[in-house]
Amino acid sequence: MFFIWLKTLAILLTKFIQKKYVRLLVFVFLHMLRIVSFLLLVLLSFSGYGQTEEGLASNFRQHNLTTYNASLFNPAFSLDRNNPQSFALWARWQWQAIDANPTTLFLNYSRKLNDRSAAGLAFFQQNTGVFFNTGGALNYAYQFKFSRSVKLALGANVFAFKQELADDRFQIDPNVPLPLPTVTDDFIIQMAPGLSLSVNRLTLSLASENLFDYNFTANEANTEGDEKTLMSLVSYDFPLNLGSAGNAFLRPSLYLRTLPEQSNEIGFNTLLNTNRYWGQLSYNNLYGYGIGVGGTFFKHLSLGALVEFGTSGSLSNETSFELVAAYFLGKPEERHSFVGSDMEEDENALAELEKEQEAEEKLTEDTEKVDKKAAVELAKAEEKQQRKREKFVWDSIAKVEKESAVAAKELQKQLDREAKEKANAEEALAKAEEKTRKRKDEIDTQNREAEAVAAVREKEEAAKRDSIAIAEQAEATMEAQKLKQDSLIAVALEERRVIEAKKKADEAKIAEQNRVDKPKVGEKYEEVVSEAGLLPGYYLIANVFGTKKYFVAFMADMKKKGLQPRAFVRSKNGYNYVYLARYRTLGEARTGRDNKLDGKYPDQTWIFRVVGD
Repeated sequence: MFFIWLKTLAILLTKFIQKKYVRLLVFVFLHMLRIVSFLLLVLLSFSGYGQTEEGLASNFRQHNLTTYNASLFNPAFSLDRNNPQSFALWARWQWQAIDANPTTLFLNYSRKLNDRSAAGLAFFQQNTGVFFNTGGALNYAYQFKFSRSVKLALGANVFAFKQELADDRFQIDPNVPLPLPTVTDDFIIQMAPGLSLSVNRLTLSLASENLFDYNFTANEANTEGDEKTLMSLVSYDFPLNLGSAGNAFLRPSLYLRTLPEQSNEIGFNTLLNTNRYWGQLSYNNLYGYGIGVGGTFFKHLSLGALVEFGTSGSLSNETSFELVAAYFLGKPEERHSFVGSDMEEDENALAELEKEQEAEEKLTEDTEKVDKKAAVELAKAEEKQQRKREKFVWDSIAKVEKESAVAAKELQKQLDREAKEKANAEEALAKAEEKTRKRKDEIDTQNREAEAVAAVREKEEAAKRDSIAIAEQAEATMEAQKLKQDSLIAVALEERRVIEAKKKADEAKIAEQNRVDKPKVGEKYEEVVSEAGLLPGYYLIANVFGTKKYFVAFMADMKKKGLQPRAFVRSKNGYNYVYLARYRTLGEARTGRDNKLDGKYPDQTWIFRVVGD
């Protein structure tokens, strides 16, 4: 349904853009997007640094993909960056450690169905450090061509995979015996839509890795609305002339990825690509700097590698590795060129056409030189005949001009008489108008004087009425203020009496509560005066973790069971304390512990009290 709606919208836009004046406006608007999109990404990058940086997200970490398997970054890129028809393998090792080593393996086959659509089929395995995912993916993309310079591509990736816990080892505090969480293998399907807009050599793209997903094992959505991953990218292709390398271009790109409960990923990469080799430099604010090289052998086999050096937070001094291998099944000339290359081919064809036109013009000029002599003789004969015609015309014009001069002199005399009579009449009319104007000014002056006298009298009457009203209002205001002041004094005295009574009652209640709320012998209970970020009260503790990944897995398992656990970090030992509820009294906390939180949590819990200042 999503793609039917987008396709209908694109068809309507195509019909609308067929008008010449609308096409011009769209062209100007799309060129303005170059500057606007860049500024937008820069502003978003500044906002991303203000978020809290925690552990790694569970996405594919495919930010270095530029040519083969680029459809994993944005499904619309299978049209112009996957070089279909081809088999491609991409493998990434996040770092080398004893455990929790995030890795990704992606094997993809893609091919172009026609000049507007492409499809692909892939197998992948991914270890996020917490979960191990194994499954497949389908890709499809379709392109709408509004003109030779404006193209819109829409695509989607559909992933189906099995998710299981990557490491089932669980470290617990020996002093706090707690049960292990229940681990299940989930079957999940998720869809990642994306779009890409190309204007000349500029590309703007937007995609989501998990916009729609469903966990068939749990019969619910796999991620909430605020847990979606969004990716945007802007790039520009610069064609290069590198001799025999062929199809050479430089592609700088800037991207932004928003991750749930994580800092935004901001990064850029610059790709130098030819038919024989490629090189890449990149930077990501979370994963650090990357450098990669690769080459194409026997015109079909491509091999490459990339190394990434972590520079921020927990990834500092960590090194990641990526390997790329691809086999291109088509002809070498069918490889994708840079964005806008078809326009450059048109420009070259136009240049060749202009050269042919210049040659034709030169040939025409030579032909004209051959006939020039005959044309000169013909021109001399025509010039002689023309002089005869001109002499006859000039003689006729002189005769007509002489007769016209006599008639003009008589006409001028008549016009002079009429102008004199008109001037006399205008002078008389002006004198009459001046006399009328003076009389009107006298009448206006008399009227203004009368109006001024009337206005002064009206102001005096109004001032007298205002003074009487002000005196009456002042008297009424003083009486009202006196009544209001007496009322406020009475209210203030009553509020003070109520506050003092409430204070005494609260003090008595607190004293009685401190006398009664004492732990029993053998009861699991711990008490502190204060803890940063916690309100005074009794907390029902479910678990304590010293390892973050087990803490994350336990919280996820509790939420799947329908509970709403919360946690705090103990300043004394740095452990994560997971609690189910907070109570005002020890009796309420014991009741919640003994009835297993109304039967919602059957495992063992204990009480942690914050006394408060």
